[in-house]
Amino acid sequence: MDAAYTAVHLEEDRRHWYFRGRLAVLRACLRARLAGRRGRILELGCGSGNVLEALGDLGETVGMEVDPGLLAAARAAGLDVRPGALPDDLVVPPGWADVVLLLDVIEHVDDDVAALAAARRALAPGGLLLVTVPAYRWLWSGHDLALGHRRRYTARELARRVERAGFRVAHRSYFNTLLFPGIALVRLGKRLRGDTRHDLRRPPAPLNRLLAAVFSLEGLVVPRVSLPFGTSVLLIAHR
Repeated sequence: MDAAYTAVHLEEDRRHWYFRGRLAVLRACLRARLAGRRGRILELGCGSGNVLEALGDLGETVGMEVDPGLLAAARAAGLDVRPGALPDDLVVPPGWADVVLLLDVIEHVDDDVAALAAARRALAPGGLLLVTVPAYRWLWSGHDLALGHRRRYTARELARRVERAGFRVAHRSYFNTLLFPGIALVRLGKRLRGDTRHDLRRPPAPLNRLLAAVFSLEGLVVPRVSLPFGTSVLLIAHR
């Protein structure tokens, strides 16, 4: 991830429509699976902690982050975030977590199966893994380059990697489906123009609110239904 993008990410990850909508979907999935129970939640590659901060009502939260700037921002927000990098570091004892989150992380690492195996070591027996990744190689654009992505996935490809790491897949779905046509056109247009800039530019406030609300609606569907396409993939598995 380039330094310029990291600075923008710190400004936008609690305000931009994408992060607000994604958080609504993630919370809906976790609430559905936890069914009112509180647990120990570990987020690997937690960035500035915007998701961890929003999950405090679901249990005890711990994060791991390799980027010093993002780590400092998370700690400044009062979050328990510890330095570490996948797949070798484990910032909690083996079997500590009831839930492990890998949110737009494994596409950044050289060995995604090894990263998933590290998540499995952190989980208690029967524990829950929630993974999100960017979808479809044909959506590759300058945004992926700016973020340091190694790959994009189909839902089937992600499931195979998760199973290779020793998990049992319980649910998988594409998401960010309602806004998919517009995003796909933007990405393909950027690729044709040779535009290598990232996409994280917040639109005017009324449009930002509208896009966040539209994306958030998927939280009513994704926990239970496998959507057939979208800009991202979400997968839930058990240890």
